Amino acid sequence: MTSSPQEEPTRERAVEEGSLLVVDDNEMNRDMLSRRLSRRGYTVVTAVNGQEALDRIAEQSFDVIILDIMMPDIDGMEVLRRVREKTSAADLPIIMATAKSESEDVVRALKLGANDYVTKPLDFPVVHARVQTQVLLKRAREELRLAHARMKRDLEVAARVQRALLPAEVPAFPGAVCAWRYKACDELAGDAVNIFGVEDRWLCLYVLDVSGHGVPAALLSVSVTRNLTLSADRSSLVRATSADGSGCVISGPAEVARRLNVMYPMETSGANLYFTLVYGILDTQTNRLRFVCAGHPGPVLLRAKGTPQVVDSPALPVGMLADAEYEESELDLRPGDRLYMYSDGLIEETNSSGEPFGQERLLATIAGQRAASLEASLEALIQSLVAWRGNDRFADDLSIVAVEIRQPARA
Repeated sequence: MTSSPQEEPTRERAVEEGSLLVVDDNEMNRDMLSRRLSRRGYTVVTAVNGQEALDRIAEQSFDVIILDIMMPDIDGMEVLRRVREKTSAADLPIIMATAKSESEDVVRALKLGANDYVTKPLDFPVVHARVQTQVLLKRAREELRLAHARMKRDLEVAARVQRALLPAEVPAFPGAVCAWRYKACDELAGDAVNIFGVEDRWLCLYVLDVSGHGVPAALLSVSVTRNLTLSADRSSLVRATSADGSGCVISGPAEVARRLNVMYPMETSGANLYFTLVYGILDTQTNRLRFVCAGHPGPVLLRAKGTPQVVDSPALPVGMLADAEYEESELDLRPGDRLYMYSDGLIEETNSSGEPFGQERLLATIAGQRAASLEASLEALIQSLVAWRGNDRFADDLSIVAVEIRQPARA
């Protein structure tokens, strides 16, 4: 398909408003080339030797340089070498011009960082086409840099939004203490955690992990988090108005998972994503914890006396099947008991040999921190994982929420 007569000049004008430097010690060659390029719409500056070329480059910026190799004193090769010490081929394209066609000159120039070359006597259509190409490439790279900068700024803003949804402060209940850790492997995470109180009696805590990574996973994570956040008008997935309208009742974990499964079907999510969830409600008066595991690793229970154990209650991830069923599990906790919820990034992190951290190491690390505070036990767990990994650049997002019972249940 050919361009219409009206389209091609517009395209050429868009390309040919660049700034060029023509360097040649031959006045006739220099003037002829500069005039013909000027008539094509370029702003052309000339230099008669290598030193003047270096001075011009230091004083102003150019889109492309056409640089003669054979010049007295400072030749084109030396100018090229000095320019490349400070400016890359991507930032300042240089086309070498020489009367020689020997391959060694071309190879040397390309090794020194030349972008292209032309041979004398110059064929202007060839020179013009190669200048056009370098201008287009330079502008494309500049547009990519600008797009990358915009994307980076957008990612930073999105990451701040995600961080703003993390627990600002852990709710204070006399009978329980909580702690959490959250480390994203990229700018945006698919994990989310929260701890919050409801009606001065219940403590809600959860960890969710969206399949995949990047923007789609982060958007789904944020959306689910917002729906699990208590709103000013008291409406939320986690609580509802009582049947008689006199107050609020807490929504059971299985009901929360069921409603989320209706709200976020994988096949209509746009990115074909689902998420796993461990969601629990602690009644701080009875110390009874009700929880649901939707495709998520079961929490670790560390009794005040005894060895840690995984309390698993498997069910399908949220969004995977429309008719998925979710059942609650219950735990009666006593003073000194601790419960740890975590994302699978913790146990699936591998060392340099590709061996995962695994559940056994998780249990051993938790058991070894029994005498430490809850906060210190989480920090020790993170440091154990860093030591296993060899660095803190984790392959997956990492989330942990923990609770410790301090007082016996009320009579």
